[in-house]
Formats: sequence, C-alpha cells, structure tokens
Amino acid sequence: MIRISRVFVLLLFFSMTLPIVSRAQAPTSEKPFVVEYYYKAKWGHADEFLKLFKKNHYPVLKKELEMGRIAKVWMEQPRYHTTEDGRWDFRVTIVFKNATVANEPFDEAAVQKQMYPDQETFQREEQRRFEILDGHWDLPVKTVDLEAKL
Repeated sequence: MIRISRVFVLLLFFSMTLPIVSRAQAPTSEKPFVVEYYYKAKWGHADEFLKLFKKNHYPVLKKELEMGRIAKVWMEQPRYHTTEDGRWDFRVTIVFKNATVANEPFDEAAVQKQMYPDQETFQREEQRRFEILDGHWDLPVKTVDLEAKL
C-alpha cells in the first residue's frame, strides 16, 4: 500500500510540475530585445572615439543587420552636458531580433577577420578606441506599458 501511495504521489507531483517545466523551456518570445551601449570618452577624445567607431565597429554592426541578427542600430549623443559622474558621450542602441539571438554565442571575430584583412591595424585601432574611454556599460531595456492596469 505504501508503494502505491509513493507512486501516486510521484505521478501527482510530475503531472503538476510538468506544465511549469514545459512553459519554462518554451521557445523565447519573438519580441525584439533592446540593449543600450553607453560610451564615456576621456575629455577631448570623443571625436577620435567616434571616428574609430564609425571606421571599425559600425560596419560590423551593419553586417549583422544584413545577416538578420539585429533589426536596427543607431547612435545618439546628449545635446547638453551633465555632471561628470552621470556623463556619457555616445549611446548606441541595438534592437536584436529577439532575446535568444542577443544572448547566444556569436563569432564576431570571424566577421571582423572577413571584413578587415589587415588585422594588425584593426586590432590596434580597436584597442585605441577602448583606451580613450573612461567608461562603457551595456543596459538591456524593456518598454513599460503605461496603459496597462496595475
């Protein structure tokens, strides 16, 4: 009798948890996934950063657009200045196809090698682009539905 009860309890447990596990492992939504990338250049180096970004990194992002990995990319900069602790010079927003694509491994180095055969120059310029930064951070964002009931 005890053995039957254990089997019954196990069956009951699995029948209740299986739908939860199935939902947790369901494919991710096809909703776009947005990440903002902030760059804070050392004083006097924002123009140099922008030049290197446009030369070396933006073409790679455009290639990822062509590949369908990302849906949209743009850059913004503040119109006015802020306090030093809150200052950033450039914000690049990337809209990925979905969260899965944004978080799965992607061999960006292979794309870079294909696009930039002179890897020595490319690597040196990319190193310089990051040397002139005081800060860089990535911020995944989500839209808040202001019309939704609380």
